[in-house]
Amino acid sequence: MKIVETHKLRKSYHFGDTEVQALKGVDLEIAEREFIAVWGPSGSGKSTLCNLIGLLDAPTEGEILVNGNAAAGLTDSERSELRNTAIGFVFQNFNLIPVLTALENVMLPLQILGHPKREASEKAAALLEEVELGDRLDHRPQKMSGGQQQRVAIARALVTDPLLVLADEPTANLDTRNANIIIDLMRKINHQRGAAFLFSTHDDRLLDRVDRKVHLQDGAVIEDVRVEVTTS
Repeated sequence: MKIVETHKLRKSYHFGDTEVQALKGVDLEIAEREFIAVWGPSGSGKSTLCNLIGLLDAPTEGEILVNGNAAAGLTDSERSELRNTAIGFVFQNFNLIPVLTALENVMLPLQILGHPKREASEKAAALLEEVELGDRLDHRPQKMSGGQQQRVAIARALVTDPLLVLADEPTANLDTRNANIIIDLMRKINHQRGAAFLFSTHDDRLLDRVDRKVHLQDGAVIEDVRVEVTTS
């Protein structure tokens, strides 16, 4: 099943009299259970593409379908509901709320959707245990390492059981060891839970962990390669 389809996606930004074309006609399909890296140098359009697929922004031209729903035809509330239930987000800077504990940060999306507090707490605790932070439930972000904060962010992204997790440069602020841990964790969750993952990166060392590599350059897809998995 296709989770996301984009057709001739274009996005332009205006800075005074200057127009910058961030995306130039991107066609992309994301299916269930895929584990995809969108890679390329800074300024290639990776973050813009993630924001459009995540319905955080609207394209200048082109079409986005999420779970069969054409984004252009949705009201603001319908877009918000689709975004909150079908898509999870993991950000480069973690985006955790500093005054909340790890448990409270992970509970928050469920509480926004109206789930009872006890149900939200139990599910959040189980997910934090799954990302090996069961002993950090009451810790606030400033009491955790960067790698631990990113694991909290992953648990928060998964708490609504999304079809797709979008991770924009999820390892950019981590050292090599923690970056590998995070990618391995996302891969494990992809296998065990079946959620599709699309993460952006400019670090080609991470590209041997994925099923598919989408190479962006100057706002255009110049290569889309499925990686053959070999076993010894």
